[in-house]
Amino acid sequence: MKIKSTYQLREVAGEFMVVSTGTDENAFNGVIMLNGTGAFLWKLLENGAERDELIAEILKEYEVDKATATIGVDDFIADIKKADLFE
Repeated sequence: MKIKSTYQLREVAGEFMVVSTGTDENAFNGVIMLNGTGAFLWKLLENGAERDELIAEILKEYEVDKATATIGVDDFIADIKKADLFE
């Protein structure tokens, strides 16, 4: 899975946000706010990480069990798909 290149993660004053930088006719107007975990996952998805890799990286980075990591990753992926942000 890979995030469309027309969407960029930015950090402003300690806050993470996604902005559309392209001319995609379906692009949203505005920003998507992410917490630190969302920004962590976003960066992995920018490089084409797959679901199992995302879960593994969450388990390395955060003190959560596999079930919690899986639910969080699945929810995040579902939100990205719903917003049509994958290539």
